Amino acid sequence: MTPEFDLIETYFTMPAQKALLGVGDDCALIGLAAGNELAISTDTLVSGVHFFADADPFKLGRKALAVNLSDLAAMGAAPRFVTLAITLPSIDPAWLSAFSRGFFELAEQAGIELIGGDTTRGPLSMTLTVLGEVPTGDALRRDRAQDGDDIWVSGSVGGAALGLKYLQGTVTLKPGVAERALERLHAPVPRNKIGEKLRGVANAAIDISDGLVADLAHICQRSQLAAAIEWALIPISPALLSVGPDVRMACALAGGDDYELCFTAHERMREAIAVIASEAGVPLTRIGRMRSGAANVSVLDERGNELNTAIAGFDHFSV
Repeated sequence: MTPEFDLIETYFTMPAQKALLGVGDDCALIGLAAGNELAISTDTLVSGVHFFADADPFKLGRKALAVNLSDLAAMGAAPRFVTLAITLPSIDPAWLSAFSRGFFELAEQAGIELIGGDTTRGPLSMTLTVLGEVPTGDALRRDRAQDGDDIWVSGSVGGAALGLKYLQGTVTLKPGVAERALERLHAPVPRNKIGEKLRGVANAAIDISDGLVADLAHICQRSQLAAAIEWALIPISPALLSVGPDVRMACALAGGDDYELCFTAHERMREAIAVIASEAGVPLTRIGRMRSGAANVSVLDERGNELNTAIAGFDHFSV
């Protein structure tokens, strides 16, 4: 067996259970349940761009899958299958063992099956494609928000961005605070169960990967509506209470890597959303409302005046 195929056999093979044919052939074969649609998403993670070169491989393997599972959560799709194309500078058994353990630990928890991919040599990067199932017509889309919808956020925001700032040396944090912020950065928890429960409850949804304001703006653009959110209502990460107001606002409004869900729903769904939050054990917080107008996001103070935030979310090609 060649080193490449030995690598695949050793670190990236799992028995096919839901797939008709998994790892080991030219293509995987999958079946789709009647009455369901296939949700597909692809993300690439590059060393030096999405993670530090010395990142813990176990946490990196878990996070690589988590950020892709989050896309399925935002669509209300149940995770089913994933492919992994990984580029490696060399074959490092210790690194690969830790990476694959982190990957498969989360895969088992999420009920998702690795069915194929590719390996090649070069600068460290990984591209994952996830496939999920959602009942026909029930997907949570960005273009379905309605005028008057409540705007909601799961969990808390800004902690991951604070962890990144700490690693970059732009903020100083006490040890306990730094640990919590770094956990948010390195170990995001995809909200798949919440996403599935929001089918028929939410009108539109997105996951917060590039920042709350930037990602909510995508819903505004696709739905041709404006959004107004209240700064005082936004559930900020507790770690942000240890930094100044400017850093706190920048992290909460523009910080990426939270992988929480932002969604809109009619006000009559408030009780149903409270039940979902209780069942999931994750806070779901109402932070504002969709309204008619130009497709943008306004952040309001406690008096209803618009704050001059002048911040933007993450963009790969911004200067």
